[in-house]
Amino acid sequence: MTIQFFRKVCLIFGSAFLLANSIYAQASFGIRAGVNLQNINGKDATGDKLKNDLAPRFHVGIQADIPIAPEFYFQPGLLFITKGAKSEIIIVEQAVTSDLNISYIELPLNLLFKPALGNGHLLLGVGPYLAYGIGGKAKYEGAGITGTQDVEFENEVTLGATANTYYVRPFDAGANLFVGYQFAGGLFFQLNTQLGLLKINPDYTNAPNNDTEYRNTGFGLSVGYGF
Repeated sequence: MTIQFFRKVCLIFGSAFLLANSIYAQASFGIRAGVNLQNINGKDATGDKLKNDLAPRFHVGIQADIPIAPEFYFQPGLLFITKGAKSEIIIVEQAVTSDLNISYIELPLNLLFKPALGNGHLLLGVGPYLAYGIGGKAKYEGAGITGTQDVEFENEVTLGATANTYYVRPFDAGANLFVGYQFAGGLFFQLNTQLGLLKINPDYTNAPNNDTEYRNTGFGLSVGYGF
């Protein structure tokens, strides 16, 4: 019984190793980086629509194209990406601007359609992403006010604890959509758009009627190289 179980375990791990080795042999890899214009959409504590401004951010990372059917690929990746938004409020008839910058490690899991077009390939992709926050800052300036808050990640906080810290939920997730072109030599570019589906603001234990919902959104341009 023990020998048969051992044989089954060896067979499973051996098959998994051969499958992983086969996928690796067929996959192509690439690097990409670019700029993105980010925003935070949603509603404030009173239920009114947020009125934020776009903020320039960036991303850099790696990806793999794993063939699953003719002209179709599974494209996982690993990115360092910054998100956030800018906003302005009026205090005593003076404008105070804020700039929220949040850093994430992001895992896109896209389905890629890559048909031949000219000497290269058209790139059409769609899929989900998962992200985990690792840092950031909120900066404020105007009306005699200049200051910063460190971003920390919590799902639930007490309202009075926010004096010197800007709290955000650690996890973000949403949908990717992109279109681009890869030249014969491997160089490619693509236009990206992203819609966050999870709220990133924490719940406040002493504010049960708070209707605040913040969600990341953005679009941008990537340039990369496929090996």
